[in-house]
Amino acid sequence: MLLAIDCGNTNTVFSIWDGRSFISTWRISTEQSRTADEYYVWLSTLMTAQKIDAKISEVIVSSTVPRVVFNLRVLSNRYFNCRPLVVGRPECQLPVPVRVDPGAQVGPDRLVNTVGAFDLFGGDLVVVDFGTATTFDVVDVDGAYIGGVISPGVNLSLQALHLAAAALPHIDITTPHQVIGKNTVDCMQSGIFWGYVGLVKEICTRIRGEHARPMKVIATGGLAPLFQQGETLFDHFEDNLTMHGLTIINAYNKENGSQ
Repeated sequence: MLLAIDCGNTNTVFSIWDGRSFISTWRISTEQSRTADEYYVWLSTLMTAQKIDAKISEVIVSSTVPRVVFNLRVLSNRYFNCRPLVVGRPECQLPVPVRVDPGAQVGPDRLVNTVGAFDLFGGDLVVVDFGTATTFDVVDVDGAYIGGVISPGVNLSLQALHLAAAALPHIDITTPHQVIGKNTVDCMQSGIFWGYVGLVKEICTRIRGEHARPMKVIATGGLAPLFQQGETLFDHFEDNLTMHGLTIINAYNKENGSQ
């Protein structure tokens, strides 16, 4: 079975893929100092608790935090007796090469989302990922990643407001009842919610204008459904887009002899 690992700036997700579906998914906070042994104790305890008897023989990793990759490699080698496939490394092939400026670095999560979205929805896409950063990734007609946009994430913006302005509290994002807030919390929630609705609309409109072909907007990330309420921002929402992309990349490398 395949263990797919998506390590983001805030959380790391582990999913076990049996070739047809994900049999279980777990989430842990991303810590650069976490050792391979700690990962294994945590993972094996959860598998035992859920009575999952899965023999993991393959591991694929996508990580936006380079320093955690070493211990994930050790986890794979020591406990699963296999060499992990790491997205973004030269030995990991993509179904379609990226088309960006020479030497430009593209986040592994963005590459994985591109592959997953193309497999599910075809080409000419804008993939909006509501993570630590809110990213917009453009997928060409043939599935190539051709660039995108990076903006601050929703929770990052809320945290910045709270830290930079002493009088502003830390709040949770929710759908406001009206645009004009009658108190500080309502004002902040309205500013964040409608500000990001406007952000998504404007950026997607401008991307479509430059791309000069009809495009679908695909959303992923935990906050995407919140912003879809009452607004037609996205054509599709796919919660497991990154994990799906990891399975596609792993299968492609197996078929092409990279593993």
